[in-house]
Amino acid sequence: MTHDWLAFAKALRSIAQTGQTYTDNKYELERYKQLEVLTNQMFAVLGDVPIEKIENLIIPDRGYATPKVDVRGAVFDEQGRVLLVREIKDGLWTLPGGWADVNEGPSANVLKEIFEESGHRASQPRLAMLKDRSLHPYAHYSPDHIYKLFYVCTHEGGEFVPNNETDAANFFDLDDLPPLSEGRTLPTDIHECRAFALSGAAGVYSD
Repeated sequence: MTHDWLAFAKALRSIAQTGQTYTDNKYELERYKQLEVLTNQMFAVLGDVPIEKIENLIIPDRGYATPKVDVRGAVFDEQGRVLLVREIKDGLWTLPGGWADVNEGPSANVLKEIFEESGHRASQPRLAMLKDRSLHPYAHYSPDHIYKLFYVCTHEGGEFVPNNETDAANFFDLDDLPPLSEGRTLPTDIHECRAFALSGAAGVYSD
């Protein structure tokens, strides 16, 4: 039931955002702004958090409401181990990646994220999966509707470089994964990317 109410709140927020973009009526604009405030209050109640935290969490956006895009890179070494990075924010491990940047294609974006977060170079990104985050059991709810793009990439070498997002990078056996940041990466994501790599890059998954 909570999932249903979250979906309702997301839909109302998208209506409020899109309405503020296209209306030229000052009274309708005020109503859409009120609707945006109400949806933030709904998110706060659903997440049992202060309204201020919700307002800080939501990524400012204007224009027609569309899903956010998160890109993740799965890099495997010759032993079939996967490259993971440890997030400074929660101390947990994840496939390197993050929000897609404007003016940069998703393939180039994921290679950049891999290098910036792990210090390792990668090449030949192949799209393995496109997931709607809301349809899978990722931890922590988000007021944003998010598409997650997973790329399998070829390892070109490198070593960890300190940065402001991660404090470690290492390769792990798939049967011995460290505690994962499951708001970012699920164990099934890693195993499915490995299956894609072994399949010869056939059969892209898409929600």
